[in-house]
Amino acid sequence: MGLGTFATFANQIDDQVAEKIVHAAYDAGINYFDTAELYAAGKAETVLGGILKRSGWKRSSYVVATKLYWGGKAVTECGLSRKHIIEGLEASLVRLQLDYVDIVFANKSDLNTPMEEIVRAFTWLINSGKCLYWGTCRWSASEVMEAFCVARQFNLIPPIADQSEYHMFNRAKIETQMPELYHKIGVGAMAWSPLSGGLLTNKYKGGTIPTGSRATLKGFSHIKSKLVHTTVDDGIQQQKLDELDLIAGRVGCTLAQLAIAWCLKNEGVSCVLLGASSVEQIKENIASLKVVPLLTSKLLKDIEVILCTRPAESRVFEQALFIV
Repeated sequence: MGLGTFATFANQIDDQVAEKIVHAAYDAGINYFDTAELYAAGKAETVLGGILKRSGWKRSSYVVATKLYWGGKAVTECGLSRKHIIEGLEASLVRLQLDYVDIVFANKSDLNTPMEEIVRAFTWLINSGKCLYWGTCRWSASEVMEAFCVARQFNLIPPIADQSEYHMFNRAKIETQMPELYHKIGVGAMAWSPLSGGLLTNKYKGGTIPTGSRATLKGFSHIKSKLVHTTVDDGIQQQKLDELDLIAGRVGCTLAQLAIAWCLKNEGVSCVLLGASSVEQIKENIASLKVVPLLTSKLLKDIEVILCTRPAESRVFEQALFIV
């Protein structure tokens, strides 16, 4: 598991709460912290950097990753040109108060920049000691393979990991498009948004949006659109959430813990990135690790039926799944 700073640091929560969350995560065994130059316009990096600076932890005991693509309003401050890759990471290092990051991710593919230029720029960063590895985020399988081939052709350094959205309602890329790359070239999968922005906690039941939830934040209209889709789609998604809630009750965990454990159960996933707006929430999410071994093949089949069945084909799950 890793701790992400998207939407929360320098946005949804204050700096004191952020520090408590980072310490709670580290004390529980999480050693991977993920951020980006885009998050809160760089302020998330600043907050995380300050927390790590004050922590007194050995630099070798944790991993820091940031992402590059959107660094400012100017044309030269965006994209994956050699100029922005180098200048963008140097700016991130200043905000993070670090000499290097462990991993830097290309936060989006850039069709306007030749792949060779991108791979050479990240290789230069690694050779310069500004980062140890590089990876991709939201790239297609073919783009990741192209980067790997370019690296091999010119004796450069290939990406080691890819970050993709992955949860019960978004499965296609990690389950059908990427597995071949995992086996052929060893690219690791890092799953973000395991709770679909909070949707898989079932807190938006009935289309209601709780005060202070992520759907109320500026820039998160996509979560609201998911709720609208649920209503337009005759409650199909809500029905699935209610049935998954019953599965969670059967296991003895929350729906959020079930959703995270389900992601961790996928052998192709190397890391699941968690977000949290409170210490209690990060502790609850970390407790998902205890749920993973409880997900038997029978339970996974029951979950699969829920995720893949339309209402007209569905069974009465309380009778079919839960009566022993």
